Amino acid sequence: MIGLVGLFIKLSLFSLIAFGGVNALLPTLYDISVNQEGWIDSETFIHYFAIAQAAPGPNLLTVTLIGWNAFGLSGAVLATLAVCWPSCILIFYLQRVIAKLRHLQWKKTIEYSASALAVGLVLASAWQIAIRINGNWTAYALTVFSILFVLLSKRHPLYLIG
Repeated sequence: MIGLVGLFIKLSLFSLIAFGGVNALLPTLYDISVNQEGWIDSETFIHYFAIAQAAPGPNLLTVTLIGWNAFGLSGAVLATLAVCWPSCILIFYLQRVIAKLRHLQWKKTIEYSASALAVGLVLASAWQIAIRINGNWTAYALTVFSILFVLLSKRHPLYLIG
């Protein structure tokens, strides 16, 4: 696909399947931006992901940075809109249907199932990213240490960066 139009179309389609947020589909975003389109390289993807995690706000900053790297300011704006706009429209109309079904018992079951699915997708994405970025045993050990530090100490991951 060509230029900004390709960026918008690919990321719009990505947005529609990004159940659980951008982090849930990081391997897909990696594949699109690094392997398929070549907008950025693997190391840049990792850096952008780290910046997005350290920055306050939503984690879609990774997508914005990819668009910026590939096509400048217009790419950043279009990438952000491509990820936000389709899911916003979908939720707008879906919420109307959900509101009509609020009295049904299976609605709660679906909500709980969706939460579990989102957590599972995020964990699977974390695993896929860890496999791609860790090149040696030292990197794997650092990853495991970081996970244990955050889980056991309840401290923010930024403590490990600083």
